[in-house]
Amino acid sequence: MGEDNHAIGVETGVIPERGQWAVDIIVIFNDGVVRRRVDTYRTEALAKISASHIKRAAERDIPGPLNG
Repeated sequence: MGEDNHAIGVETGVIPERGQWAVDIIVIFNDGVVRRRVDTYRTEALAKISASHIKRAAERDIPGPLNG
C-alpha cells in the first residue's frame, strides 16, 4: 500500500482465541486489505468495548462520508 493510498473503510473483529478474546482491526484500501491484531482481553464484553472504541477512532482518520 503506497503512502498516497488512503483508507476507504475500517472494521474491527472480536475473535475467541485460547480462552481469551482477540480484537483485530481490518483496514480497507483501494488496492487491498490490512488486518492486524490489536490486543487480547479476558472477557468478550471488554473486547467488544475496545473494538468499538478502536473503530470509532480509526473512522475519524478516514476522509469523506463513510457510507457515500
